[in-house]
Amino acid sequence: QVQLVESGGGLVQAGGSLRLSCVASGRTISMYIMGWFRQAPGKEREFVAAVSRRGSSTTYADSVKGRFTISRDNAKNTVYLQMYSLEPGDTAVYYCAADSGALVRTSVDEYEYWGQGTQVTASS
Repeated sequence: QVQLVESGGGLVQAGGSLRLSCVASGRTISMYIMGWFRQAPGKEREFVAAVSRRGSSTTYADSVKGRFTISRDNAKNTVYLQMYSLEPGDTAVYYCAADSGALVRTSVDEYEYWGQGTQVTASS
């Protein structure tokens, strides 16, 4: 099993930036496709971004393309989500997740391991 711990959330003004980190333990993340998801109050958890095992391929939700960047450092067992130009609509709890599947996927149901989440709030 792999344990995931997110950090880096906080309160920023609209237009601001944050970088989230997700540190894994138990197994090397090089075995997994890694993703970020988010869940706003009263809404379903939704896909944000994912990165392939070696970091060569990334996928983003349309709502964050051009503003968010996912990356990974397998040597540090860490995944990052750099967020720029934050909007009030980005306010949510952000979760890191790991998927042992073969291809990068965007469905919540495909990811096997989850962190506890970190709150991101962008105020207008």
